[in-house]
Amino acid sequence: MENKFQAKSDLVRFKDAFSGHIHPHLRGPNIQKWIQISSGVLVLSVVLVCVFTLVTLPRDSKSSVGKRKAVHTDPNFSQSILFRKLQSSTIKPVIQEMSLDDIFISVKTSKKFHESRMKVILKTWFQLAKPNTYFFTDFSDEETSISTNGHLIVTSCPSDHSRQALSCKMQAEFDMFLKSDKSWFCHFDDDQYVNVLALEDKLRTFDSNEDWYLGKPSIEKPLEIIDRDSPELQKKISFWFATGGAGFCLSKSLTEKMRYHAAEGKFSSVADKMRLPDDVTMGYVVELLAGVPMTKVEEFHSHLEPLRLVNNLANQISFSYSSYGNEKNVIEINGFSESEDPTRFQSIHCHLYPYFSWCPSSER
Repeated sequence: MENKFQAKSDLVRFKDAFSGHIHPHLRGPNIQKWIQISSGVLVLSVVLVCVFTLVTLPRDSKSSVGKRKAVHTDPNFSQSILFRKLQSSTIKPVIQEMSLDDIFISVKTSKKFHESRMKVILKTWFQLAKPNTYFFTDFSDEETSISTNGHLIVTSCPSDHSRQALSCKMQAEFDMFLKSDKSWFCHFDDDQYVNVLALEDKLRTFDSNEDWYLGKPSIEKPLEIIDRDSPELQKKISFWFATGGAGFCLSKSLTEKMRYHAAEGKFSSVADKMRLPDDVTMGYVVELLAGVPMTKVEEFHSHLEPLRLVNNLANQISFSYSSYGNEKNVIEINGFSESEDPTRFQSIHCHLYPYFSWCPSSER
């Protein structure tokens, strides 16, 4: 009780002392108005301080505008033309882990071309791919065998240029590849220069564990032939084929799928039955029997196209040559004279790989 009276007396004394310092016009009813105004100013000050503090605080990294991702609620946005163009411009081909050693390169030749055609091949691009390049012929030639590093494969095929002879050698090439541990089977003719490094770079963009038939057709539309399995030969079938004169490549996965239709003599049997040459038979087996479409690769070149129009040689895979009377269809390139280099293969080789000792010093 005494404490209560003591507190009350203290409050009275405080009030009297405070009243003594207040201006006369603030006394009475005016004091209440002054207190209300002062309280309002105080509350407003506190609010302003809080707002200022919130504004100047560092933002959390999760709320940072710079790190936010745009979320599109419209499901059709990802299908818009602009979005797909932007997306495609950032997509790069997947580069496979492989080397030249993963490629089985086969070259079809014949006895009469061992000296003329093979000699320039052995001097030029073969030097860059000795371990994995094989030549399939119809005649045993010790000198050529030594020059090919023992990679001259003598078949029992005829020595002429008939479709039976061509298919017979293709059969030998295909069967030998199936027995290898290589990832790619690439076929070329003996009148072709193969830019093996460009070939390797191109194959790096394809997965050998998938089905790939890579080549270049020499016709403008699919070949249409009579289906010899149809009743009374009434049905027609059509398919693309990669011309052998430009070269073509098959992935390991595809060749395994073809095994049932083409291995161990079956390829030759199909060629005889359909009455087709080797490269056309390959297209028939791949596209119609194995069900894999041909993928066109522009960097393959044959003598069936105007070779003078081919440029950017470093990126091209194969080149050829031919002559019709006095007119020659060859790659136009400076280098050796026409008499020294009628195929232009030596000039092409020195243009691509000038460090070879026999290349002109001007190319180095």
